[in-house]
Amino acid sequence: MHEVADVARVAESVDVLQIPAFLCRQTDLLIAAGKSGCAVNVKKGQFVSPWDMRHAVEKVRDAGGERVFLTERGASFGYNNLVVDMRSLAIMRRFAPVVFDATHSVQLPSAGPETTPPQPKEGWNGAPGQGGVQSGGQPEFIPLAGASRRRRRRRRRLPGSARQSCASQSDGANALDLKLLPEVLDQLIAIQSAL
Repeated sequence: MHEVADVARVAESVDVLQIPAFLCRQTDLLIAAGKSGCAVNVKKGQFVSPWDMRHAVEKVRDAGGERVFLTERGASFGYNNLVVDMRSLAIMRRFAPVVFDATHSVQLPSAGPETTPPQPKEGWNGAPGQGGVQSGGQPEFIPLAGASRRRRRRRRRLPGSARQSCASQSDGANALDLKLLPEVLDQLIAIQSAL
């Protein structure tokens, strides 16, 4: 969900409303989602501490939304890098169920392959070509991220995947290739069985 005006119409057709990370602090959107009657997934913004996500959960619940959960997807660590502090999973679990997005957590924002960026306007003082036009990623770390989550005995995990991961326009560089999904799932099931 991006706009309050769309919440009621979308809620008629779905079971879960998702609040994007960059909008996770938008009070009017959280309240509208809470009033919808749907479950609400609030993605934690890369710029928000895990303990501050309690406020988003409270806004949804205060509006009547009892089924609210959070998605951990990493925190900004310098430029073009996301990291996951695994403590955030335990912190956020104190006030809501938590889903771990293993694929987004290996994203390298704006660090993808350089393509021809728009030409800067006259007088622009920035350095053209300093950041990728698309985000990059390190999908080879998805199994490690997912396995780390399993070791913490959490039950929810979101393994994003794509048939042609590099061709995807959104997060393609950090999507798990579907050919690798059976092997990754086998690893995660083995870890879960050992617990």
